[in-house]
Amino acid sequence: MASCSKVPITHRKQSAWGSEAELQKMSDTAYTNFLAQNRLTTNRTQSDLVKKVGYNISTAITEFFKTYEGGRYNKQIASYSWAFNTVEDPTVNAWCMPGGKVVVYTGLLPVTQNEAALAVVMGHEIAHAVAKHGNERMTQQMKAQGLGTALGVAMSGSPQTTQNIFSVAFGVAGNLTILSYSRKHELEADKIGLVFMALAGYDPTESIAFWERMSQLSGSAKPPQILSTHPSDATRIAELKAWLPEAMKYYKKQS
Repeated sequence: MASCSKVPITHRKQSAWGSEAELQKMSDTAYTNFLAQNRLTTNRTQSDLVKKVGYNISTAITEFFKTYEGGRYNKQIASYSWAFNTVEDPTVNAWCMPGGKVVVYTGLLPVTQNEAALAVVMGHEIAHAVAKHGNERMTQQMKAQGLGTALGVAMSGSPQTTQNIFSVAFGVAGNLTILSYSRKHELEADKIGLVFMALAGYDPTESIAFWERMSQLSGSAKPPQILSTHPSDATRIAELKAWLPEAMKYYKKQS
C-alpha cells in the first residue's frame, strides 16, 4: 500500500493507494475490450511509426530506471507489458494506461507531422502512467466512496464498486476514452515526457513547435479531446520552455 510516494523526475509527493499490479490487470482487460471494439489502422507506415517511437521510449526509460535513484522505480517499470496500437479514428488523441498500454488515434498524426513530435505526445502519455496519475486519480475516487484501504482489499470486499471507480477514473464507458487529467498532472506529464523523449534520442525542443500547432487547433469550435483539461496554451509553452534546459541534460541525438 503506497499511501505516500514520490513522482520520478519531479519528486512531487503523491497519495496513491492502488496496487500497480491490480491496476495493470484491470487495464489489460479494458485495453483488450477497447481494441475489440475499434478498428486498427491498415496503414502500415502509421502503425510502424507508432510502434517505433513506443519501442524507443519504452526501451530507453526501462534502461534508465534500472539505476535512477538507486533503482527505486525499476520494479514498477520492469512489470510493464508494453503495447502500442494505432486505431482508425479522426480524433486528435492518444493515451497510455497503467502497465504501458498505449493507443494513438490516426487523427493525431497529421498534427504531429514527424517522428519527434509524435515522441512528444507518446512521451507525455507514458509519463502519466509512470507517474501513476491514474492511480492517484483512482485513490481520490476511493476516498470519495469511503474506501480508505488498499486496492486489493477493496476489490475483494466491494468488487463492483471498485470496478465502477476504475471506470470513472479511467474513462471506461463502452468506448474507452481515458480519463481527463488535472492541469497539475498535465504540466507534470509535460515535464516528465520531455525527459522520456530525450532519453530516447528525440530533441525536446520539438515540443514547442508541436504545441504551437495544437494551440491553433484549440481555437476551433470543438478543440481536440486531448486538450479537454489541458493548461492554457501560453502557460503550457512557457512551462515547456522553462523546463527545456533540464530535459536537454538527458538528450543524446540518435545515431
